[in-house]
Amino acid sequence: MQRRTVFAVAAVMVALLFICGCTGTTTDPTPVEKQQLRIATTTSLYDTKLLDHLTPIFEEQYNAEVLIVSAGTGKAIEYGQNGDVDVLMVHDRAREDAFLADGYGTDRRVFAYNYFVLIGPESDPAGIKGMQPEAAFTTIRETGMADGSDVVFVSRGDASGTHSKEKAIWKGAGFNYSADVQGSGDWYQEAGTGMGATLTMANEKQAYTLSDIGTYLAYKGDLELVTLVDEGDILLNVYCAMQINPEKYPDTNTTVAKDWINFMISDDVQEEIASFGVDQYGQPLFYAAQNDWEKIGVTEAEVKDPVL
Repeated sequence: MQRRTVFAVAAVMVALLFICGCTGTTTDPTPVEKQQLRIATTTSLYDTKLLDHLTPIFEEQYNAEVLIVSAGTGKAIEYGQNGDVDVLMVHDRAREDAFLADGYGTDRRVFAYNYFVLIGPESDPAGIKGMQPEAAFTTIRETGMADGSDVVFVSRGDASGTHSKEKAIWKGAGFNYSADVQGSGDWYQEAGTGMGATLTMANEKQAYTLSDIGTYLAYKGDLELVTLVDEGDILLNVYCAMQINPEKYPDTNTTVAKDWINFMISDDVQEEIASFGVDQYGQPLFYAAQNDWEKIGVTEAEVKDPVL
C-alpha cells in the first residue's frame, strides 16, 4: 500500500507541474511498476481460453501482470496451501470449504457455472444415451466388466474437480470408488492429466469420459466423441475465486488479488463470461453466476458483494 501511495503522489505532482507550466522537460514520467498477480486455476478455465480472453482486459485496467499456473483442482489447492499464489480459482465446493475452514483462503466469490457431460463414441456400445448420470455409470461398469467387452471409461484420475465429481457420481450410483471402480479392470483407465489431454485420450480409445461442457466444446472440433448424458442435478459445475489468506502468507499481493476477484464478479465481466464462446460454438462455454445464485445453490453475497 505504501508503494502505491508513493506512485499516486508522484503522478499528481507531475500532473500539477505540467498544468502550471513549471517544467520545461518533454521527457515522459517513469511508468508505474506493474503489479504482479499469481493465479492457480483449474484446467477447464485455462483450456477453454476464458482466462486468455479476460486477462488482457484486467492487465490494462489495473496495470498488472497476470501469471497463471493451470492444474487440476487438487494441485491448484496445493499451490494455495503453500502460499505460492495470490488467488485460487477452482470448482470443488467441499474442498473449497475445507480450504477456507483451515485458514488458507478468504473472500470466496462465485463467478461462473456450467455443467458436466458424459461423452463417448457415437455408437454408444454401453447404451447409456439419455440416462441419468448414476444409471449411466452403473451401466458402463457392468458392460465394461463383461467378458469380451470393448467398453472403456477414461477418468481424469488426477484429484481434479472433475475427478471429484466423477467420484460423487459413483457414490450416488451406490459404488465404493476405491473398492468397486478404481483398479477393477481394463475397462477403467486413469489419464492422470488435464481435461484437454483426457479428452484426447478418450477419443483415441473411443471411450467414455466425464467432462465439463466448456472444455468439451472447445475441443469438439478435434473429437469424434459425442454428448450422451447431459441432464441430472449432480452435473452442476460451479466455479469460484478466492484470495490466499494474507494473515497466513503475508507476502500475498492482497490489493491485486481483491482487484481480480471484484473484476470477475463485475457487471462487465459477467457479460463477457455469458457471451464467451457463443460466436464460435453457438452457445456459451460458461454461464454468468451473478443473477443465478439461487439456481446454483449459493448466497447472493457470494456472487455480488465486492471484496473490501
